[in-house]
Amino acid sequence: MGQVPWDRSLIHVTRFDTCVGFLLQYIDMKKIAGLFKLFSNETRLRTLMLLSRQELCVCQIMAVLGVSQPLVSRNLSLLENAGLLTERRDGKMIYYSLSKDMAEPVKKILAIIRSELKENPIMLQDLGSLTDCQEFQRKSGRCDMKSFMEFMEQQRARRAEVTV
Repeated sequence: MGQVPWDRSLIHVTRFDTCVGFLLQYIDMKKIAGLFKLFSNETRLRTLMLLSRQELCVCQIMAVLGVSQPLVSRNLSLLENAGLLTERRDGKMIYYSLSKDMAEPVKKILAIIRSELKENPIMLQDLGSLTDCQEFQRKSGRCDMKSFMEFMEQQRARRAEVTV
């Protein structure tokens, strides 16, 4: 996955600079650097963008992003420890969503990122995969690791057909 290929010319610099200035008034420099470090990882950024739309469990995030459970769990832990996420338990399942207690400047930065990525091919693919995943889940009637592993395999096969 690696780093997000940023093209600074795509970001509305005025909005971004205003948010950073606002952030500096309320959060110290180390916290801001840590926040942007979290945003610099593609998997975490994709996860945040999905969670900005709706609550999801680890299995759903794995299935949509096509990454391993340990990687998803590690990134969710980092985002939660930074105060960006909250979790809700429902039996064995844990559902994650964006924190409602997030600082206003952080909310604004996430809104800018979401706005700038709305036409990004990777983001559009993730949203399509999320729709497919939810449909698969409705049809299977299950929300567990086994069903999402089946979904991931189905997605890999579909991608292989497209590349041939």
